[in-house]
Amino acid sequence: MKKSIVFAFLAMFICAGTAHAETLKLLTWKGYAPPKLIEVFEKETGIKVEVTFSNNEEMIAKLRATRGAGFDLAQPSQDRISSVQKKFKLYQPLDYSKVDASLFVSSMLDAVKKNTLVDGKSYAAPFCWGTSGLVVNSEKAVGATSFKALLDPQYEGRVSYRLKRPTLIAMGFALGYDPFALYSDVEAYKAMLDKVAEALIDAKPLVKNYWANGDSLLESMRSEEVFVAMAWDAGGWKLHGDNAAIDFKAPSEGALGWIDTFAIPAKAKNVEAAYKWINFIMKPENAGYFTSQEKYGTASKGALEFVEKAVADNFARSFPPEVLDAVNWYPPVPAKLESIEGKILDKIKAAN
Repeated sequence: MKKSIVFAFLAMFICAGTAHAETLKLLTWKGYAPPKLIEVFEKETGIKVEVTFSNNEEMIAKLRATRGAGFDLAQPSQDRISSVQKKFKLYQPLDYSKVDASLFVSSMLDAVKKNTLVDGKSYAAPFCWGTSGLVVNSEKAVGATSFKALLDPQYEGRVSYRLKRPTLIAMGFALGYDPFALYSDVEAYKAMLDKVAEALIDAKPLVKNYWANGDSLLESMRSEEVFVAMAWDAGGWKLHGDNAAIDFKAPSEGALGWIDTFAIPAKAKNVEAAYKWINFIMKPENAGYFTSQEKYGTASKGALEFVEKAVADNFARSFPPEVLDAVNWYPPVPAKLESIEGKILDKIKAAN
């Protein structure tokens, strides 16, 4: 009898310890899991959150190394899921019955379902979004309203952008192509890139610098070394807070938009905790706090009501409904195109 009682107490102790030790292992971008929200989540659920910061390339590498194990929730960009899933099977289909759809902007949820569809199953839900477009000093570059401003001789020596694939895509739109529509035609896409390379090589004398570090770009804009840049919306808004003449502008071709998501790795151990985190952070008050801190919009319905006024004003100023509707959202990237783009970028870098 005494042994039975002892074993019962031991079983209760072990169960209690297991519940207390429940953990959500989150693989995400820096800033996507604010400490304040982690603290609230842990208090509400009793689930400890362990965060590993990463980016798209590292997420793929980490999950490939473990065949989809080691993490319960990852946050890759929507255009980096379907091709990876087809090749490596790193994720498991999302169970949308466990995702509170009422928390999401329905059009964004539907878009991500569509763009992460593999063999009839979808693999992600949207979290946050942002864009790249133009950051312009309107006192120095009055007419800079198109990506073509990056090729305009009147801004000689006052232009800056990264030599990365978003610039190739932007220049494609500037030259009258629809790069995303060409994704399915490798030869046509390559022909467009050749024209883009020609334009960017011819325009090299206009470039003050090819920025690689966001802080260095901001300093170049502040010091008026650069009048027109291709950069992210948040960078333009940060500059606008210091100098009202500088701001982010969605170009006439439409800004380029990314969406980062929630995706559950194939061998996640605590799947239920992953769904709890998704539904927790997508509550309007929590998503609004995230936006106030990180300056990224989210797919949370009604979250802007909980965003600090200065940040909400940035979205209202830069993205009225008609401008937001014109954003060119990145679709899934066919794997073979990235190697072609890499060669084009090397060609541009090497050109005198």
